[in-house]
Amino acid sequence: MNGRAALASFGDFARTGLGVPVLVMAVIAMMVLPLPAFLLDIFFTFNISLSLIILLAVIYVRRALEFATFPTVLLGATLLRLGLNVASTRIVLMNGHTGGHAAGHVIAAFGQFVVGGNYAVGMVVFIVLVIINFVVITKGAGRISEVSARFTLDAMPGRQMAIDADLNAGIITQAEAIVRRQEVREEADFYGAMDGASKFVRGDAIAGILVVFINLFGGTIIGAAQHGMSLADAGRTYALLTIGDGLVAQIPALLLSVAVAILVTRVSRSHDMSQQIMSQMLGQPRALGVTGGILALLGIIPGMPNLVFLCMAAGCGLGAYFLSKQRATERKVAAAKPVAAAATPLEQRELSWDDVEPVDLIGLEVGYRLIPLVDRNQGGELMGRIKGVRKKLSEELGFLVQAVHIRDNLELGPNSYRITILGAPVGESEVFPDRELAINPGQVSGALPGSPTKDPAFGLDAIWVEKSRREQAQAQGYTVVDASSVIATHLSHLLQSHAHELLGHEEVQQLLNRLGKTAPKLIEDLVPKLLPMSVVVKVLQYLLLERVPIRNLRTVCEALAELAPRSQDPLALVAGVRVALGRSIVQSIGGLREELPVITLDPQLEQLLQDSMAGGGGEAPGFEPGLADRVQTALFDSTRKQEAAGEPAVLLVAPKIRPWVARLMRYSTPTLSVLAYNEIPENRRIRVIAAVGR
Repeated sequence: MNGRAALASFGDFARTGLGVPVLVMAVIAMMVLPLPAFLLDIFFTFNISLSLIILLAVIYVRRALEFATFPTVLLGATLLRLGLNVASTRIVLMNGHTGGHAAGHVIAAFGQFVVGGNYAVGMVVFIVLVIINFVVITKGAGRISEVSARFTLDAMPGRQMAIDADLNAGIITQAEAIVRRQEVREEADFYGAMDGASKFVRGDAIAGILVVFINLFGGTIIGAAQHGMSLADAGRTYALLTIGDGLVAQIPALLLSVAVAILVTRVSRSHDMSQQIMSQMLGQPRALGVTGGILALLGIIPGMPNLVFLCMAAGCGLGAYFLSKQRATERKVAAAKPVAAAATPLEQRELSWDDVEPVDLIGLEVGYRLIPLVDRNQGGELMGRIKGVRKKLSEELGFLVQAVHIRDNLELGPNSYRITILGAPVGESEVFPDRELAINPGQVSGALPGSPTKDPAFGLDAIWVEKSRREQAQAQGYTVVDASSVIATHLSHLLQSHAHELLGHEEVQQLLNRLGKTAPKLIEDLVPKLLPMSVVVKVLQYLLLERVPIRNLRTVCEALAELAPRSQDPLALVAGVRVALGRSIVQSIGGLREELPVITLDPQLEQLLQDSMAGGGGEAPGFEPGLADRVQTALFDSTRKQEAAGEPAVLLVAPKIRPWVARLMRYSTPTLSVLAYNEIPENRRIRVIAAVGR
């Protein structure tokens, strides 16, 4: 119980935050105040024990950031060793003439027993240790620290972008992203600190060499000049003391250099520094246990300071025992918590709004065999492709396409995937990660062995072939893509055709806020003075439904501000906005060509439709369904001819019937662009290539 109480008291003392300040004051005291020899023995033994604990803690940690306070610990250990060097130098120079035990039993033991009392052998051993420490380990560790710091800082932007990509894709939550960003920052701070801390080790090795020569030559001169010793006796006495002092200092320095080298070749959390040091250094009971065993072995060797080593070994052993017991108790408590939580009846917890899961705006569900495609750890490329799709569509459409939430669905086939928008499926298909899709663009020179299918995005004939046949398929004229590209292309096509469903009040508000920074008066007058937000949203959705991007939001808002006093009808407003955007609409269809080939309606048919629109209330013409079928068929045939000739398919109609004709042809012939007469810019000529009649 006394040992446990002592350990608990030590832990309480560390948690108060006074551990590090007291250690710093002790180091300063060692440099200023003369220490008795027995205290020097205790501090030297503590220094060796501390170095062993640090080395073993470094070995046992799995990630460098689990010992994030290592640079601070390294600085503290270096200061402790320098303070001991100053204190031992003072005692050696002051009392060295009295004999080999003048500086304590530890220095005497290392000088007499370890090197057999032969100062020449001791000097050689000391020089060898210095060469190993200074030239090999310290220099290599410093170089590794420098390179690691540079590489870590260079990799920070890429890792931050990867976290943003995972967050946008819905793989991680906002809280998880914050934790991962914090880890990236702490890793950069850690390796930057290690780059500087390695210089402490190098400087400590140089200081150790200088201290040895100061003790040797200074002690010899002092012994001969002040204490009447002969040069031979003074040299021999002070040489043994100097060698013992140097070995006692160099062995812990060597252990710390090895610890630095181990840690920087293998990334954390903000706490009070004293708590971190105690929890991370003493958080490994095995390190204390092994250290206690090593100290016990040293303590039973004849000629060593047995009492000091055995006492320190007993302290380490007790610490390891109680820490292991404490960890076992914590594991039992942690294991009991889920059981207790499971035993609590679900009826005792009240339902809250957190139990209502929101519908994903854009969702991608995959079968279990497609999980590697979305797992970066398994080399999946689909996440990067989806991010590229979102970026491209956001630039083309004019608003930010929301993140795609990806999840596995065991109800789907192993190789199947499903794309949902607002929780409703809009497309699904099947892909094979171990094969590639050879798409027939219309002109191929031969057949391929494989599984026939259809391209899910555009419905083209395709074949799933082995990856080894990729070059053969390309040589025969096929377009070959992998499974990730198939899903990404299908997703892009569906998002583009359902863009109007992705734009809501929140997205429109963000667009208006951005435009308000450059045109504040326009936005202030438009919403809500002239038009309510709901009408503006509806107008923008109609434009996207008709494949008109809303990138030029300033022109859209100016047109709405001009039209709003005359009408609040979204369809009428869309017609006016399309006229304002006529130049960009025509350019997106026909490019920069001056002449635009168009298809028109027969004048009698067009007049009939206009009269029917007037009689039907202005929303849809009232005439027999057979006529609508004939018009659809004729326009479909004309569109195919235009596409075969490599020209755009454009239908030019009267402004009054344009919305109805566009709605009629939207799904039967989606590649046909329906324009009104007043949407054609004055600098464009039109060439009628066909007229569709009754």
